[in-house]
Amino acid sequence: MIKQTKNKPSAKIGLFGIGLDTYWAQFDGLQQRLASYLDIIHQRINGFGVETVNRGLISNAEKAFEAGTAFRKADVDIIFLYVSTYALSSTVLPVVRKAKVPVIVLNLSPEAAIDYVTFNAMNDRTAMTGEWLAFCSACPVPEIASVFKRSNIPFYQVTGMLNNDPVVWNEIEEWIEAAKVAHTMSYNRLGLMGNHYGGMLDIYSNLTLHCAVLGGHVEIIEVDELSGICSDILDSDLDNKIKEFYDTFDIQDDCPKDELKRAALTAVALDKLVKKYNLGSFAYYHKGTGNAMNADVMSSLILGTSLLTSSGIPVAGEYEIKNVQAMKIMDSFGSGGSFTEYYAMDYNDDIVIMGHDGPCHPAIAEGKIKVKPLKVYHGKVGSGLSVEMSVKHGDVTLLSLVETGDGKLLFLVAEAESVAGPILEIGNTNSRYKFPIGARKFVESWNAHGPAHHCAIGKGHIASKIIKLGNLLNMQTIQVC
Repeated sequence: MIKQTKNKPSAKIGLFGIGLDTYWAQFDGLQQRLASYLDIIHQRINGFGVETVNRGLISNAEKAFEAGTAFRKADVDIIFLYVSTYALSSTVLPVVRKAKVPVIVLNLSPEAAIDYVTFNAMNDRTAMTGEWLAFCSACPVPEIASVFKRSNIPFYQVTGMLNNDPVVWNEIEEWIEAAKVAHTMSYNRLGLMGNHYGGMLDIYSNLTLHCAVLGGHVEIIEVDELSGICSDILDSDLDNKIKEFYDTFDIQDDCPKDELKRAALTAVALDKLVKKYNLGSFAYYHKGTGNAMNADVMSSLILGTSLLTSSGIPVAGEYEIKNVQAMKIMDSFGSGGSFTEYYAMDYNDDIVIMGHDGPCHPAIAEGKIKVKPLKVYHGKVGSGLSVEMSVKHGDVTLLSLVETGDGKLLFLVAEAESVAGPILEIGNTNSRYKFPIGARKFVESWNAHGPAHHCAIGKGHIASKIIKLGNLLNMQTIQVC
């Protein structure tokens, strides 16, 4: 199975702590103690699968300028600022201003509270002050926040304990995951083949806006190139691809062998095309004008594009740029990202049936995906093999990228549950979704924000991660439930 070649190393995390150099000579062991806390943070962050650029404890303006330059040279994606004790804001602003990346302030006490009895039993007031200063992380945060606000620098906070505080480390992990996804999108290569589905005004997209906000590169590809590759495929490659079909899908008995071979031919050609352009996602639609080779290829994409989607290269039909971006984001979070739209309302069970024709996401399917032959692709040219699946039962998240009337991109998010029950056995993906606010209110609330009629659905409740990604990308996120 094909995988995207990495264009860029994994996300880099900048880390530094702050203190006041005046304290180091006054309070024996304080600097070393605070540095050890920073080491704990460094080790925990490294455990989340990223490279950490740690500039240590910064306690004067000179070191702050050096750290800012170092972070910028290292091309870090975000910075964690550990506030270990009181420190001057002049040790912070030069770092963040120079690095020009989002900053998360870690306001972390070493323990839940000072041991007051032991503390007050100390007979050395200088030592007592040093002990207090080791717990003084909250003190300078308002000062830092004030300077960030006055400097128009966005910042975010994680407040809690360094040790024995799962809430803190869950928050930090989510920030790191969001940074990884932002990094992925920044270097993602999106392939576009064909043209928009004519008349779907909601899905027409501003490619420049997408590149400006999310980053990445857009590769415009001709349908002729894919059909041309199909003319030069080895029989052994076809045999291997057909075997992959049988390993991945539940091929129904009424699927003609020649249709499986046709789908395999196109799938192998797709793999070659994706490898040539190093694509990380792909969107397509082709109406055509009667070119038999193009029509043959573009009507046999579904199995091959489903395999690509399962391997981390999501594919959307109908040239749905906004939605393939949403699918890539969901997949980069490890949640999948199935192409979907409203199919029907079920007021008896208070659920919304949602699905789509075209590619599915095998990695998030409930059971093995069925492959069925269709005599007609509704609303599209051609016929051939199609896939039928439901998203795995359990928690799910819906994500839509919305282009607003004032020329911005925003995230629209909802959390729901994929539930068991009858689906429409028509050779398409479709699932039953139950929303905490009910089907009626969900539909009205979702629609009110003006999304396209497609969205991406993935496993798990990850709205909090998407909100953090929106913050890192300076995008608004609206969560309807």
